[in-house]
Amino acid sequence: ELNDINDIYRIGDLVRANSLDLLQTDHMLSGIDIALWDLLGKRLGEPVWKLLGYERAYPKLPYASMLFGDTPQATLAKGRAARSAGYRAAKFGWGPIGLGSAELDADHFMAAREGLGEDGILLIDIGTVWHDDVEKAALRLPALHACRATWLEEPFVSGALTAYHALAERSGSVKLAGGEGSHSRYMAQHMIDYAGIGYAQIDAGRIGGLSVARQVAGYAHARGVTYVNHTFTSHLALSASLQPYAGLEQDLICEYPVELSSLALDMTTAHIRPDRDGYVHAPEAPGLGIDVNLDGVRPYLVDTEIRVNGKVLYRTPAL
Repeated sequence: ELNDINDIYRIGDLVRANSLDLLQTDHMLSGIDIALWDLLGKRLGEPVWKLLGYERAYPKLPYASMLFGDTPQATLAKGRAARSAGYRAAKFGWGPIGLGSAELDADHFMAAREGLGEDGILLIDIGTVWHDDVEKAALRLPALHACRATWLEEPFVSGALTAYHALAERSGSVKLAGGEGSHSRYMAQHMIDYAGIGYAQIDAGRIGGLSVARQVAGYAHARGVTYVNHTFTSHLALSASLQPYAGLEQDLICEYPVELSSLALDMTTAHIRPDRDGYVHAPEAPGLGIDVNLDGVRPYLVDTEIRVNGKVLYRTPAL
């Protein structure tokens, strides 16, 4: 029975106690935990961020989260498009970066800076392409400083704490960002304590849900590390990602995906849009404040059945 927030924490603790270290559990529990907070918020008539202990939700500055172009010219065009759309910050990630020469990467970095403008907040996401090769990452530091990048995100795989720390000691004003691959509170705490990151990026859909993400937000705040949401799918996921740090005023920046699939847009009845000043807000409505659009989801359903020894374990639900 779901009566108050203690029931959500009790359910999470019980699942973790009975699943040992099965990685699938954290992913499954993340979705369940988020749904429970949404349900309880709607039952009590309160937004989730208030149930998580915040008195108010502060506005966040969205950064347009997108991929690098295939060429520096394409990256330049993407930067210009983001700025013309009103974004004062943008993150460019993945694509060809790190797969070729440091000189080509530098061309992309400078194209992103030119497109976004001199006063824009520029963020670079490598997507773990260098695995744990500190020297390969360090070759890009001069270009990252030249384009005045605020952070270098995920230069290495999750858990490569020694590599992160070694690069952080050499990166100067370009801070390291990471943590989206953390599947538990302890993994996130290790990134904060030992990796030398300046930004802890937490995905509520991976770490165990809003219960755990809220704990990490408080832990990062106490240690002077900026908490940042990680999200790249729907506006329902965006709302969930905002809740754990909605009440932290100084943790300002917010990932805002701008290259969503049609399903990601169609699956909700509303969307979180920047206000006239360019900020986004965690919904004030009960729960997550974003509802699923069943009519929008229905065209994407795929008829599926899982049967074991004649017993149906799963069948595509009727909407």
